[in-house]
Amino acid sequence: MQRPKKMKTIGILGGMSNQATMEYYRQINHAVNQKLGGWDIAETVIAGVNFGNIEYFVRNELWDEAAKYLAGKAQALEAADADFVVCISNTMHRVSDIFCTEIKIPFLHIADPVGRMIRLRGLDRIGLLGTKSVMTDPYMRDYYKQNFGIEIITPNEKDQNTVDRIIFDELVKRELLEGSKREYLRICDDLCDRGAQGVILGCTEIFLLIKQSDKPDFPMFDTTSLHVEAIVEEALKTNK
Repeated sequence: MQRPKKMKTIGILGGMSNQATMEYYRQINHAVNQKLGGWDIAETVIAGVNFGNIEYFVRNELWDEAAKYLAGKAQALEAADADFVVCISNTMHRVSDIFCTEIKIPFLHIADPVGRMIRLRGLDRIGLLGTKSVMTDPYMRDYYKQNFGIEIITPNEKDQNTVDRIIFDELVKRELLEGSKREYLRICDDLCDRGAQGVILGCTEIFLLIKQSDKPDFPMFDTTSLHVEAIVEEALKTNK
């Protein structure tokens, strides 16, 4: 076998949060090793942003500032010879159209593998859990509708606040509490009662708290694992 082995370099916009970044790095490398064997793992470049900045931008709806901040990081990934870029935050995809204009390399959107999997399962009315911004802003709802014909259902305002609080106060710190798990599963039940055929775990830390085995008959679409699968597939495509 020729060495060094050629594969695409993955540019990761990380730090949103450090828990998600750690999981992406672990899952990507595990998946590459499963496919290639031996000691092979992925070629990666990570721009780990300060999550405190992201939290401030999101809480204060400073989306232009967030886009400018991430644009600089995306440019750094391109300069570091990344072949494509991924953002490991559903929330910050809201400004992806803006920061992607600053780079020439492709961007692999987190919602694309999720939408494809939902349609593969024959579903078209899906609940969405995520940060308050993800659940209230039309960006993700419109993206799923326009690109995949999927209708998005979100929790009521009180439950949105609960989901958001648990993400920011617990999950990004890897505090996994049974009471919070029960709340998330209750909210899933409510979405199901309102006609949702499944739920998108639309924050890259939610899979730490709930998983498919918690509700076997209610499909859960984990954006982290589905994104990782798409990233690995892209990384192992025809060499540059």
